Amino acid sequence: MFSLAEIRLQEGESLENALRRFKRKVQQEDIIKEVKRHSFYLKPGEKKRVKAALARKRARKKIRKEQD
Repeated sequence: MFSLAEIRLQEGESLENALRRFKRKVQQEDIIKEVKRHSFYLKPGEKKRVKAALARKRARKKIRKEQD
């Protein structure tokens, strides 16, 4: 279970600013990422393959960054 992002409208604050603060808070708390992760089921073997692929991608990125 994940917590809901909540902000309170400050005195004299425009709705656009409040919405911007809300979006930032949602992004910081990784709520969107968590919801996407739970939106479909991955078999354990498939989850392991995805995790390994991400690790390879990070390793390639790290090597590329070190070469520069």
